[in-house]
Amino acid sequence: MTNTKKYTYGLGRRKAATATVRLYSGNGAITINGKPALDYLSGNKTYLAEITDPLAIAEKQKDFDVSVLVKGGGLAGQVDAIKLAISKALIIEAPDLRSILKKAGMVKRDPREKERKKYGLRSARRKEQFSKR
Repeated sequence: MTNTKKYTYGLGRRKAATATVRLYSGNGAITINGKPALDYLSGNKTYLAEITDPLAIAEKQKDFDVSVLVKGGGLAGQVDAIKLAISKALIIEAPDLRSILKKAGMVKRDPREKERKKYGLRSARRKEQFSKR
């Protein structure tokens, strides 16, 4: 989607995923990495509903076209990153929505990351199986 119109920018991160969102005034179309959202999410309507949560809470589903560029991580992490980015862009667009989105838990970044593997262990916490005999 190459619009030359004015847009509002939002950035969201989760685990290894980074999403940049552009909110254009429009009629509710969502594109992710140049594809329609439902195609990108492999037809998963649950993920699509999760992405549109900030817009639904703010009652702005039909007011904005959303263009997303997302990199890294898996699909679940990308969905959370997109959700945060849309929330941040909405707050920039209409600062009065901040309290509504914050109360719904849409503004806070989830800080949990993948724990690194430690030496002497099989993975981050998994040890070798103990044998009594």
